[in-house]
Amino acid sequence: MIKLFRFLKPYATLVAAVLVLLFFQSMAELYLPTLMSDIVNIGIVKGDTNYIMHTGGFMLLVAAGSAVCVILASFLSSRIATSFGRDLRRQVFSKAERFSLSEFDKIGTASLITRTTNDIMQVQQVTVMIMRMMISAPMMCIGGIIMAVSKDAKLSLVLVVVIPVLAAIIGLVAAKGVPLFKSMQLKLDKLNLVLRENLTGIRVIRAFNRIDHEKNRFTEANYDLTKTAIKVNKIMAALMPVMMVIMNLTSIAIVWFGGLRIDSGNMQVGDMMAFIQYAMQIMFSLIMVSMMFVLVPRAEASAVRINEVLDIVPEINDPKDAENADGKRGYVEFRDVTFSYPGAEQPAISNISFSAKPGEVTAIIGGTGSGKSTLISLIPRFYDVSSGSILVDDVDVSKMSQETLRKKIGFVPQKAVLFTGTISDNIRYGKEDATDEEVRHAAEVAQATEFISHMEHKFDSVIAQGGTNVSGGQKQRLSIARALVRKAEIYVFDDSFSALDFKTDAKLRAALKKETEHSTIIIVAQRVSTVMNADRIIVLDEGKIAGIGNHRELLNTCKVYREIVSSQLSEEEIA
Repeated sequence: MIKLFRFLKPYATLVAAVLVLLFFQSMAELYLPTLMSDIVNIGIVKGDTNYIMHTGGFMLLVAAGSAVCVILASFLSSRIATSFGRDLRRQVFSKAERFSLSEFDKIGTASLITRTTNDIMQVQQVTVMIMRMMISAPMMCIGGIIMAVSKDAKLSLVLVVVIPVLAAIIGLVAAKGVPLFKSMQLKLDKLNLVLRENLTGIRVIRAFNRIDHEKNRFTEANYDLTKTAIKVNKIMAALMPVMMVIMNLTSIAIVWFGGLRIDSGNMQVGDMMAFIQYAMQIMFSLIMVSMMFVLVPRAEASAVRINEVLDIVPEINDPKDAENADGKRGYVEFRDVTFSYPGAEQPAISNISFSAKPGEVTAIIGGTGSGKSTLISLIPRFYDVSSGSILVDDVDVSKMSQETLRKKIGFVPQKAVLFTGTISDNIRYGKEDATDEEVRHAAEVAQATEFISHMEHKFDSVIAQGGTNVSGGQKQRLSIARALVRKAEIYVFDDSFSALDFKTDAKLRAALKKETEHSTIIIVAQRVSTVMNADRIIVLDEGKIAGIGNHRELLNTCKVYREIVSSQLSEEEIA
């Protein structure tokens, strides 16, 4: 957790102010019992009313100063911790934004959400407690011991016995609690994962009547977390009663032995009362430390998980001296490209070589799992190739900045993703400064105006979270419009026409041909009708190229392509 405190550097002045305030508050708290003992020993014994009034007034002034210091310290520490949590969330989110898909696959979306919310909240809360308790508690404890010894050194032997016992109990509780707190965070990840899957997959769950099954999954994850939480809270709950018993026994011991010393004339009544107050301050400071042990182990587990995110070095980074393409526009070339997912036994694609030029349509077809989506994910550099190279405009993509590379590409993913906002907002996601005319034109080319015109607010109609208020085909058309509004050099369509009917598909491809005549088009598709008019068709089989050519050429030369065609078209259509 100490590593995370580097984000407190901007607030060093405020932290110093909190330390100063807590120091004065601690000194005031330590001085009050001495004033009280003086009133008892001098004012009351001698019947000096003026001394009692004067010293009592000074006590009230010191107490008021202590209260002001506590209030200001609490305000500043809360402000520091809240700002610290905000900065930490920003850092984690910014780091996650720079992750490649490999890092996302490694950590998982559900875990990233938990780390950005719950884990940071745990660290934020303990930061407040550290500044309010962990700083003042040691000062009070050390100061209390010094003042107690100054009042009566022999009576302080009671504390010599008690303090190690308290420290041992706190250590034992911490040793048992820390592993359970770490386990709780992992189980919270699991609960978050199950809940997220339930909410995002509610349609599938209802369609297959698996509601009871999902309830059982959630109940199991929830019960597992609850069981661990109850176990750790039982351990922590035992701490306070034990501390209070020891504290009360200590008070009895001080009164007993103090009474004996008063009787023998070695101690005054006021000094014993002050000694009890100092003993209570020492004990309360240790109780505050024990309360920290309820929070620190969980925050420590959370801090480790946050540091895991912050310490990850993204696999895909911009080169120090990024190269820019000179002259060429929209050229894509694969040179003997091989790619393997982390931990995979064999490559997802092997020895892929082809080129695509502006004005041409390159289609990629193949069976499920043949590597089509993997291949096109390498163009915008979502992953880095294992061997070989990919060139865009005669520059290796690994030598270009990611921003420059992706500005050249209009990408339509296999799963159409829409964001909360209006239709215009979603289309403008591809080009922030697009005019209303450009948005409208992109929608027309994508064949989206047909359903937009029937909506009540047209382009200002609101898209629900995840696009749940539009159909799959409508989502795909809006995703295509979002890519087209960029007027990119290279358009990549990853099976983006699968939810369209044949009529809309044909109209869209005809409109696309006119709109993108100076751009390079790369299409991944399952339907032969979508790719048969392409200038170049690449047939993939088990991650390797089984054939390259146009429709007619592949029918004569590629067995895999013939099988795909014969499974989708009749003999009359093939002829």
